[in-house]
Amino acid sequence: MTDGTNPARTLLDRKDCALVLIDFQEKLHRVIDDKDRLRDNAVRLAAFAGIVCLPVVVTEQQNLGPTLPEIKEALPAHSVFDKICFDCFGNQAFRDRLGLTNRKTLILAGIETHICVMQTALSALSRYQVHVVADAVGSRDPRNREVALARMQKAGVVVTSTEMFMYELLREAGTDEFRAALKLVK
Repeated sequence: MTDGTNPARTLLDRKDCALVLIDFQEKLHRVIDDKDRLRDNAVRLAAFAGIVCLPVVVTEQQNLGPTLPEIKEALPAHSVFDKICFDCFGNQAFRDRLGLTNRKTLILAGIETHICVMQTALSALSRYQVHVVADAVGSRDPRNREVALARMQKAGVVVTSTEMFMYELLREAGTDEFRAALKLVK
């Protein structure tokens, strides 16, 4: 979202964030590079969303099976959208659901980085600040992932990590939320 401020220079506000988990599906996951790290970080993000009460939107590309069970189990209340477009914004119900959250910052994680994640991120930039969680996105070929992260960053997407995102929203130690989140990173 271009409002003159550089989103990489400002801290996230949890009241303004929504988590979007893109196509963490069984058939696709099994062929992704570093798939265990990817799955584990997606589970952390899903569980963390419940701790800090973030709205979560999940997409599933048609014909690739359901969302990984470990992620589903970790998710708080969420909406799942079936899609055929690579860009999640090609789905009207997805756009409508995000609009209902009244959030201006999207936190994206998913598969495949250079296809669905990148197209969604670039499409979102005209309406949202966009952060992509680098250790929670993956591609079959790691070179495609790296090229996509570089392209998104050059376009204005903020590239972050799972822990960076979590601690940025927590802001301080010693709270019940901090103690609950600490279990996710240890």
